[in-house]
Amino acid sequence: MEGAKVEMGGLESSLIQIIQEHQQRAVYIQDQSDKAKKDALKTAVQVSELLVDTVNGGVQEAFTTEKHIEVEIRALISTIIRYKKQTNQWLAASHALNSVLKCTKISKPFPHHHAI
Repeated sequence: MEGAKVEMGGLESSLIQIIQEHQQRAVYIQDQSDKAKKDALKTAVQVSELLVDTVNGGVQEAFTTEKHIEVEIRALISTIIRYKKQTNQWLAASHALNSVLKCTKISKPFPHHHAI
């Protein structure tokens, strides 16, 4: 019986060793899994931040371009208004000159030169 006890003791210690090794591997695998999850999350956050930065950069550029276009539009409107006023002044002056010339022509006809 003592031989059987020795075998049982050796078998029991072998089983305990197998269980401990299994638990150690399970802990190692869980640690590796947790590390992989953390790395994946960190990478996802970095990608997300890069995407947001890219989109925001594009939005900022579009906003800046829009503001520049608005400034150009205001400048063009001012120029158009100024040219319109100048054109109206030239037209008024031209009409006034035409009226003066017509009145002068009607009231004082040009003398005709007669050949001698």
